Amino acid sequence: MIDLKAKPFYLSDEDIKWVEEAKASLSLDEKIGQLFFPIGYSPNEQYLQYEILNRNPGGLMFRTGKSEELFFAYSYLQEHAKIPMLLSANLEAGGDGIVEEGTAFGKQMQAAATSDPEQAYRLGKISCSEAQAVGCNYAFAPVVDIDMNYHNPITNVRTYGANPEMVKQCGLAYMRGAKECGSAVSIKHFPGDGVDEVDQHILTSVNSLSCEEWDRTFGDIYQTLIDAEALTVMAGHIALPAYQKKFNPASPDKLIPASLSPELLQNLLREKMGFNGMIITDATPMAGFLCAMDREKSVPYCIEAGCDMILFNKDYEEDLGFMKKGYETGILSEKRLEDAVTRILAAKAALKLHIKRKEGTLIPKKENLSLIGCEEHKKWAKECAEKSVTLVKDTQKLLPISPEKQKRVLFEIMGSCPSEERVAKRFIERMEQEGFEMIPYQKEVFDFSKPMHFETVTEFRNKYDLVIFIGNVENASNKTTNRLNWHAPYGAGNNIPWFVEIVPTMFISLQNPYHLLDVPMIKTYINAYSNHDMMIDTVVEKIIGKSPFVGKSPIDPFCGKEYLTY
Repeated sequence: MIDLKAKPFYLSDEDIKWVEEAKASLSLDEKIGQLFFPIGYSPNEQYLQYEILNRNPGGLMFRTGKSEELFFAYSYLQEHAKIPMLLSANLEAGGDGIVEEGTAFGKQMQAAATSDPEQAYRLGKISCSEAQAVGCNYAFAPVVDIDMNYHNPITNVRTYGANPEMVKQCGLAYMRGAKECGSAVSIKHFPGDGVDEVDQHILTSVNSLSCEEWDRTFGDIYQTLIDAEALTVMAGHIALPAYQKKFNPASPDKLIPASLSPELLQNLLREKMGFNGMIITDATPMAGFLCAMDREKSVPYCIEAGCDMILFNKDYEEDLGFMKKGYETGILSEKRLEDAVTRILAAKAALKLHIKRKEGTLIPKKENLSLIGCEEHKKWAKECAEKSVTLVKDTQKLLPISPEKQKRVLFEIMGSCPSEERVAKRFIERMEQEGFEMIPYQKEVFDFSKPMHFETVTEFRNKYDLVIFIGNVENASNKTTNRLNWHAPYGAGNNIPWFVEIVPTMFISLQNPYHLLDVPMIKTYINAYSNHDMMIDTVVEKIIGKSPFVGKSPIDPFCGKEYLTY
């Protein structure tokens, strides 16, 4: 039973009247359209009208784009949609989650490394205020997964770390910042990622905790954020076998993701935890959803199982057909269709979208774009960077470095990703400004069928004063590991750090905080959690001694292995 006057909707009688009248105005096809949350591919007016609005979706998400283009697209959508739309972005790390010019505040783990949940509040405030400037009203954030398993390839720096209490406090703080901006949040990824070592993008992942363990950790986090009025929950393609079997002993042994599990959506989330808000799936083109069930059935069944909106499509037109056919054949019941549409409209009413449309304020003023990347947001980002960089170890007493002692620096960036060139360029420029001679590593050509000459130990010792590795191995879907990969085989070249006892060597990780697992021989190791330019500048300031290291690791960077501490 939906209580529209209760948390998290808190609708007035007038709001409820709008919900009922809006729902009554919708045809069957339009109600089915409201269930969908597709991804947008173009700000072109014809595309928005004929590919999006003519299908009457309840919401839309664009990937990061230019602020002027997104402002136009979102304005057009809200001006021409029959029902005001939920417009979202992955606002996990700053305003750059929606606009290219947005403030890069830092990954969630960076905020947690300050040991101050107020930084998570600032993350929410910056992300959602800059998103609101272009018309985005819905954050697919905060991530409230717990990074329990250092092998997990997708949670990592996207989380607030391994401490459930810190995750909870930071999640609450982010929500407070978002609420002040008038944005909805979607706490994710229910029932909780980070326990196993796989990625739900490419298979159904598993939260293997017992019911009691889950209640103390993920359950406590979700319950607290639900009690604090989270408007929506994102259901992941993650199984929770303990609770699925508890509520339904006859449930199949095959892994069923939460996005298709009535035991998790209805018995656990709705009934046990009392969540009254809207449930949206994670992206359904993920294999964790696709592999669980024939899509012709899973599209309508995810709504029947308890979700209210379906995120993204394999093929938009085909999925609309699957949903309608599922309704006609009884996979999707009339009751669940009505309940889902009611909750979608109630979420919009809770954001006052209907009132804003009536008052002419649904589309933001264009001058609000000046908020994007503003000086106050940059100042906050700098403060967070200053407080988060973590010196994990310096057992060789190398720091601080100086061009007087370590003039010639062999430098290598680890990790092949789109940001590699930018990161390398920024780091080299900053170090050269401080007087260092930066010597980029040049990949050797190996042909073991012929005699080859490599630098001798003496030659290497005489050529370099310091070696710095930059870890820039970014989290990304479909990457099964975040480990370091070396160009040089067997330590034959100067890529693998065979020389740590010959020349002082330092490793700076800008992304994955667990790289020490692969470089235990390196005696000076730093975690920075984000790779934006301001963080690179801050790291340089710290390694040359201009500011102290004050960050505290939100995870165990030693991966439970004592030998990594030496």
